[in-house]
Amino acid sequence: MSTYQSHVSARRSSVGVDVGGVMVGGNTPIVVQSMTNTDTADIDATVAQCAALSEAGSELVRITVDRNESAAAVPKIRERLERLGLDIPLIGDFHYIGHKLLSDHPACAQALAKYRINPGNVGFKDKKDKQFAQIIEMAIEYDKPVRIGVNWGSLDQVLLTRLMDENQQAGGTQTAQEVMQEAIVQSALLSADLAEEIGLGRDKIILSAKVSQVQDLIAVYTALAQRSDHALHLGLTEAGMGTKGIVASSAALSVLMQQGIGDTIRISLTPEPGGDRTREVQVAQELLQVMGFRQFIPIVAACPGCGRTTSTVFQELAQKIQDDIRRNMPVWREKYPGVEALNVAVMGCIVNGPGESKHADIGISLPGTGESPAAPVFVDGEMVKTLRGANIAGEFETMVDTYIENRFGQNV
Repeated sequence: MSTYQSHVSARRSSVGVDVGGVMVGGNTPIVVQSMTNTDTADIDATVAQCAALSEAGSELVRITVDRNESAAAVPKIRERLERLGLDIPLIGDFHYIGHKLLSDHPACAQALAKYRINPGNVGFKDKKDKQFAQIIEMAIEYDKPVRIGVNWGSLDQVLLTRLMDENQQAGGTQTAQEVMQEAIVQSALLSADLAEEIGLGRDKIILSAKVSQVQDLIAVYTALAQRSDHALHLGLTEAGMGTKGIVASSAALSVLMQQGIGDTIRISLTPEPGGDRTREVQVAQELLQVMGFRQFIPIVAACPGCGRTTSTVFQELAQKIQDDIRRNMPVWREKYPGVEALNVAVMGCIVNGPGESKHADIGISLPGTGESPAAPVFVDGEMVKTLRGANIAGEFETMVDTYIENRFGQNV
């Protein structure tokens, strides 16, 4: 049995939660989700972004519900998406006045597939438990699951202070960081216990405990998984922009998922000005795919290049094929079932090119510097053709299209 197979068979068996027809937990595949950054009251912009995230592969989409105008827009957004043929489940993100918005806007409460609440700001002092209970009661009334999402940026200060005092009285056996981690875990568990006491089933509860430092996230979720069998949502909050956000999120989530921890993930990237929000979906999918948990899109293997590959042809070809695959996948998913398992290799010289190409479903080994201007193409491990001339890239792209049609078109 391979390492991957052994790991998958040992995944933690969390309770499954049905979120608008998408199962989270219960040993189902890890679910990709994302969040809009539009003003939810702007129906056109929010529908457009929800549709883009869904087309990119997000299986759940969270939207901000922060005031009456956004709550009133939710059922209209849901209706517009359905008219577009998109049944993507919408999650309402509530802070401070979620109890009031859900109560005042029953159509919003019904249209959402899940409510996300933060025990650190659901209410304060004597109003906290009351307002928390109101949201849970509405979730029960409308038969909706709830994500209880703790965030260290809005951690319950009463709980944190109590644990700090207890630690001091015990002689300071824990560091301040360890006490904070314990407060995050306890906030999630105590809130889940309270929700169940009110009457919300365990199969309606998802927990999250988000921080922005990699080692803190690993420690918190490891403890949470040891002390609970609830479905868990993973995400490194405030991960940052660009490569920093991608690396930090991947480092934290990969360690946890390799231990069988986590049932749904979000990569919380800060988009660059004018950047595409769907980038976080792409990163989440690629993380799950390179770790072997799920397959979303054909993989294009390409060598990094060296002094033997001074030509940029292999780089341009690899990029072109990868871009074509991403552009075509929405259609290919329906037209060519199983195409996400395809492996393509675009290699740059004779050193590893032929060998790597043989391991792919279809691969090409382009000539490196000083090599004969010929490019052997391998299909299912066998060399089938050698391409020459100025149109090697175009001919190989045609061969890839033909291979997809011949192999996956038969599955329709």
